[in-house]
Amino acid sequence: MKFKLIIAIVSEEETDSIIDAARTEGATGATVITKARGEGLKLEKTFLGLDLTGQRDVVLFLVVAERARRILEAIDEAAGLTRERDRGLAVQIDLEDAVGLRGQLEAMRAEIKDEV
Repeated sequence: MKFKLIIAIVSEEETDSIIDAARTEGATGATVITKARGEGLKLEKTFLGLDLTGQRDVVLFLVVAERARRILEAIDEAAGLTRERDRGLAVQIDLEDAVGLRGQLEAMRAEIKDEV
């Protein structure tokens, strides 16, 4: 079974909606890394040395390759990544292999059985 890793970087307010959207399209779970910070092309304004930009969450989805594009598009739609500027980012990466999925593999196989 081939997998892809989808990495989404979104505002804290969007995290739950992208997870729900990804689950609707077949994601079986997610890992959320909270309070991530990044810098864009321009430095953001600060007040007395405090960053005024909101924190971001990094959300990781390990998904079956056959569903990856649909899940990525659902994340985009839920968070408005291509509709509006500075909403976040989502990418997918091919994975060579993965371990530690014993509990999820059977569910993944059963869900994609009719699609493959």
